[in-house]
Amino acid sequence: MKKNKKVLIIDDDEGILLSVRVILEHEGYTVASEGDAARALSIVKDEAPNVILLDMLLSGQDGREICKLLKKNKATKHIPVVMFSAHPTAREQALSAGADNFLAKPFNMTELLSVMNTTAKSQVV
Repeated sequence: MKKNKKVLIIDDDEGILLSVRVILEHEGYTVASEGDAARALSIVKDEAPNVILLDMLLSGQDGREICKLLKKNKATKHIPVVMFSAHPTAREQALSAGADNFLAKPFNMTELLSVMNTTAKSQVV
């Protein structure tokens, strides 16, 4: 199911971007990553990812607002969004913003792949 699946990671932490990219590419995903929300929205439009991994708190941007924008837009509302955060109430906030799934930080490789596989399989094509 994950072959040819495109994932966009939106996070302003270079360490997260790199580690998640390496894990997902090793599993056969095609990965794009961006730390800037405005550029990330442009990538969504141009690349049409199958899944978006979105940090809840980005520098100068609220990931929940980005998620709401994606889910309100007819062209992007079908793309599953997995939000992640270390905040204790983040799961509820992410799901309220329209996220399709949530991953609590810190997460390990097994947790990441489980959430990604579940989310990618549930995508409506």
